[in-house]
Amino acid sequence: MSALTTTAPELARRPRPRRNVVAHLFLAVLVLYFLVPIWWLIVASTKDAHGLFSGSAGALWFDSNFNLVANLQDLFTYNGGEYLHWLGNSFLYALSGGLGATAISVLAGYGFAKYRFRGRNFAFALLLGSVMVPLTALVIPTFILLSNLKLTDTVWAVILPSLLSPFGVYLMRVYTADAVPDELLDAARVDGAGEYRMFFQVSLPLLRPAVVTVLLLSVVGTWNNYFLPLAMLSTSRLYPLTVGIGLWEQLASGNNGGGHSLWSLIIIGSLVSIIPLVVAFLTLQKYWQGGLSLGSLK
Repeated sequence: MSALTTTAPELARRPRPRRNVVAHLFLAVLVLYFLVPIWWLIVASTKDAHGLFSGSAGALWFDSNFNLVANLQDLFTYNGGEYLHWLGNSFLYALSGGLGATAISVLAGYGFAKYRFRGRNFAFALLLGSVMVPLTALVIPTFILLSNLKLTDTVWAVILPSLLSPFGVYLMRVYTADAVPDELLDAARVDGAGEYRMFFQVSLPLLRPAVVTVLLLSVVGTWNNYFLPLAMLSTSRLYPLTVGIGLWEQLASGNNGGGHSLWSLIIIGSLVSIIPLVVAFLTLQKYWQGGLSLGSLK
């Protein structure tokens, strides 16, 4: 009994685990590296043109003139409210492209993982090869293809290329192979379930974490896409936020669209453009957690 009993002096003499100070400092530097630009964007969005370029409070602190509401009003009313049109276009492109890319990725990844067909390995090798190709290298061939189909300068010129997500298919294929056991599908077949019923009622609930991941990656990628809509669209009313704000930057740099006042709209517009992504991550986070804990209860 005495061998199992530990006294207070013995506990005091034991060496305490040393904290890795360098690792914590490195993580703190990384946190500052990512948070400082966001903090600057929030602070700069509350300043007017004078405070933005010659304010006495500094770049990382609020000015005496809190101009956030006025900046928002100017943002949504400038040039006939074109920012709202760009915002709606971004929602259209991101939701349609993200949902479509997720559906295609789930179906293709499930087919690669659970079905045996001729040429499967070769097709999957081509898919892996396409992951390594930069998206910017595919813009010009895509433009020529859609130009021959008379689809340039339309919403389809942005939506259709966004439906293809090779990385999403790869992610779903790898996740499906581990998350959906073949024995579970064989048991469903023995019980008389068809292929469609097995997919929607057996496999799809187990794939929820991967589906949410692919959905977020697709939506964020389409929302932040700049080069594709820039090459495909020539009508400003069809621009997404990325291209529209870039157009304002060109005008502000050339002093043809308001100069300093237009920079205030660019900054507040950039802040508003990231709010939907933050909301999407916070909203879908519970589905990640619920899907990850689903397997531990079985």
